[in-house]
Amino acid sequence: MKSTFALALAVSLLTAPSLFAKSQELPEVTEDGLHRVPDSKMAIVYAEPGAELTEYKRVRLLEAEVAFKKNWARDQRNRSADKLRITSTDIDRIKNSLSAEFQTVFRQTLEEGGYEVVDENAEDVLLVRPAIINLDVNAPDTPRAGRSKTYTTSAGEMTLYIELYDSITGDLIAKALDRRIDNPSRSGHYTWTNSVTNKAAANRILKGWATILLDALNEARQ
Repeated sequence: MKSTFALALAVSLLTAPSLFAKSQELPEVTEDGLHRVPDSKMAIVYAEPGAELTEYKRVRLLEAEVAFKKNWARDQRNRSADKLRITSTDIDRIKNSLSAEFQTVFRQTLEEGGYEVVDENAEDVLLVRPAIINLDVNAPDTPRAGRSKTYTTSAGEMTLYIELYDSITGDLIAKALDRRIDNPSRSGHYTWTNSVTNKAAANRILKGWATILLDALNEARQ
């Protein structure tokens, strides 16, 4: 499973923008035999024909890998008067924070929906392997920002790449790719962007994705 995920993640990082622009050109069947699912709640979804989620009563969430948009750090430094505003420590902190937030939001959403989140594999356990890619934080809040304020119309955007496996057999059941841009008001007005508003924006997006997974599990039960 690890090698399959690494390959898919690399492909997603390279092709995600073109996929969203030319989704009609996507193949109907992937090399691993998954079929494209039309009219889904996520931008791109592939699933095993006839796959059922009915048997899964519990979920195992693997740690979400996080990757920034290409050249994000360089672009941030070019925009800032302080060339050292974004450091490797800042980047690692943002990645780790978002990965932890993914676990918190998905666990809370699933458990409130009646699905136990566990750490072991079993016949009734669905294995979820996620990654956040093309992360673009418009105004990262760093310890060196001081008293300066940054105003933006959006906190940024990120794309979820997710794979669902049978935790015992390792069979790939489905995979999906979905891009979300934070735009809570859609008014185009500038608002103060800081660590609190960035976290709130991330939570809104993560909650939406977690709810889609919960709805899929519930629909299978029904």
